[in-house]
Order: sequence, then structure tokens, then C-alpha cells
Amino acid sequence: MKKEFSNQANDRRKFLKNVATGAAALSLSTFAPPFKLSASPLENSTDDADAWFNQLDKKGKHKIVFDAVAPNETLTFAWPKIYQLTNTMTGATENDLGIVLVLRHETIAYAMQSSLWEKYKFGEFFKINDPVTKAPSTRNMYWQPKEGDFKVPGIGNVEIGINQLQDHGIMICVCNMALTVLSAVAAESMKMDPKTVYNDWKSGVLPGIQIVPSGVWAVGRAQEHGCSYCYAG
Repeated sequence: MKKEFSNQANDRRKFLKNVATGAAALSLSTFAPPFKLSASPLENSTDDADAWFNQLDKKGKHKIVFDAVAPNETLTFAWPKIYQLTNTMTGATENDLGIVLVLRHETIAYAMQSSLWEKYKFGEFFKINDPVTKAPSTRNMYWQPKEGDFKVPGIGNVEIGINQLQDHGIMICVCNMALTVLSAVAAESMKMDPKTVYNDWKSGVLPGIQIVPSGVWAVGRAQEHGCSYCYAG
């Protein structure tokens, strides 16, 4: 238990250090535009995000938000699927469920295309290893996985790819605050322009994933729409 708390504390310190580094790398004029979402390249305004969350009002009574803060191997995507499967096993239909997965903090890499994983060395940057090669990943292994890529003892093949979850109505969003700060950190380390890297990351967000002002904003909105809360690592 003490080791778990120590690891969590180290993760928080690491992220805060990244935030400070990212902020220091940017002038106020550079830092401001991404936070003004109505002026962002993809025009993902706060109204767009609120409209996206309004979908939950049409869902049934079983609603939950999974708060994914740090890469947690397959569990980041397994928890939403397990919630869905076990509810349908106990009589609910998919229409009865409202499931939201919030990718924030250091899980934002999962929201982006494999080409960005290779270009920006996300496996090294976010400390995510490929389950096949066991080396820092150069691909988003959760986007359009092949059958058999993910197996659970006693259950067998499980469909926990992002596209597979989306096909079953699971809503996934990504934190724009983390995109902004961590793209600036990456830009500094690669001696690139922060705006260029930010725009590249944002344009590389996978189809169907909603960009939200921040992950904590999204967790709050989901709860306002009746979701219970589950920490997903």
C-alpha cells in the first residue's frame, strides 16, 4: 500500500514538473490561443463539448465516467468494456448505459494517431511500452487492433480497441489542457515551435474522440449529467 501511494505521488510530481516546464517554454501570447477554444484550429469550443455531453441525457439510468490519468496497460480501456459487459449480463441493454472515458494527464497519447506516436516518440515520452515488442511503443495499439491482440485469462479475446468501444456507444474525450502543456514540453525537447506541435497533436486526434477544455472539466460535466465516478488509473 505504501509503495502504491509512493508511485502515485511520484507520478503527480512528474506531471507538475512537466506543467512547469511547459509553461516556462511559452510566452503568454503563445500559451493563450489554445486555451481559447473558440479560436482553436478544429474549432472545438466549450459549446461543442457541452453538446457532446448532452448525449448522456438520452441514455438510460446506468451512467459512469472513467477517469484515466496515467497509462495503466490494458486496464485503461478494459474497465469501460467490463462495465458494459457485466451490465448487459445482468439484464441491461447498451441503450441503458452511458459510459464516458476521459483521457487526461499522461493518457492523452492514446487519443492520437499512430503516425504521431512514431514522429514524437510517444512511447518514450509517455513511458508506454508496446505489449508485443516490450519496447517503447511507436504505435497506438488501441486504435483498430487486430483480433487476438488483447486476451484476458478465463475470458479470451476482448474487444477493447478505441474504435471497438466507440462502436458500442462508449464516449471518449481528451484533455485540451494536457495537449497544450505536454505538446509544449515535447516541442522544447525537440527544439520545435510549440504552436506547430500543438496543432499537429490536435489535428491527429482520432475520429470520434471529443476534445474538451480539460479532463477535470469533463469529469465534472459527466457527473452533472448523472454519471458515477470511477478512477481508471
